[in-house]
Amino acid sequence: MKYSYYPGCTLKNKAKDLDAYARASAEALGFELEEIEDWQCCGGVYPLGSDEIATKLSSVRALNAAKEKGQDLVTLCSACHHVIKRVNDDMKNVADIQFRANNYLKLDEPYTGETQVLHFLEVLRDRVGFDAIKEKVVKPFTGKKIGAYYGCLLLRPGKILEFDNPENPKIMEDFIRAIGGEPVIYPYRNECCGGYISLKEKELSKSMAGKIMDNAASFEADMLITACPLCLYNLNKSDAKTKLPVYYFTELLAEALGLKEEVQA
Repeated sequence: MKYSYYPGCTLKNKAKDLDAYARASAEALGFELEEIEDWQCCGGVYPLGSDEIATKLSSVRALNAAKEKGQDLVTLCSACHHVIKRVNDDMKNVADIQFRANNYLKLDEPYTGETQVLHFLEVLRDRVGFDAIKEKVVKPFTGKKIGAYYGCLLLRPGKILEFDNPENPKIMEDFIRAIGGEPVIYPYRNECCGGYISLKEKELSKSMAGKIMDNAASFEADMLITACPLCLYNLNKSDAKTKLPVYYFTELLAEALGLKEEVQA
């Protein structure tokens, strides 16, 4: 099974591990991530201005590229997924944005939201199946207490992203069970880490991320996993009293499948 794949800028530099482990794991699980040619930065932030078109065009190009191949579009970075999924909703439901974007891009045929946007975790859950993943695990995380950190962008706005229940998600906990670990349910797992204020308000961001990590530690987590490069950065820079190791979920998946050393080689 092939999926069009939008990696995004950060996965090409600071978050190469998130990308590399995902590609190797996908192959082992029977699907292929086919990177879109000539993709452009999604902008990193969904523009809230109702008349803002220019910063949405790169997402529309990526969505249309997947449409032309007859494939679903897979993302990994939480920010990229958030932006592209919301732009796709605009192109499907907001006539003014749809008209102006298509008028600017002059595509062979108008794009009107036909592409299905999936996060890699959704592919694991809905297409591969966590039971099937469990059967392929050769190095289970037996005895490891793992806290899932969702952050903001994967879950909200819930009616558009439709990723999981924004108040009580479980997809990452089910993933943890599939790789043999014990999920730790802690209250701050879907609270904001300080995200986009981390450059301007460093101390506040450190405090916000620190509360998340301390909260997870108080529930006896051994480690945290995330899908977001910015979340991983903020958690590692936090002022937490108890420093927990933070990993991309794809790294644990690759390790559980016995692929980690191969990827690192």
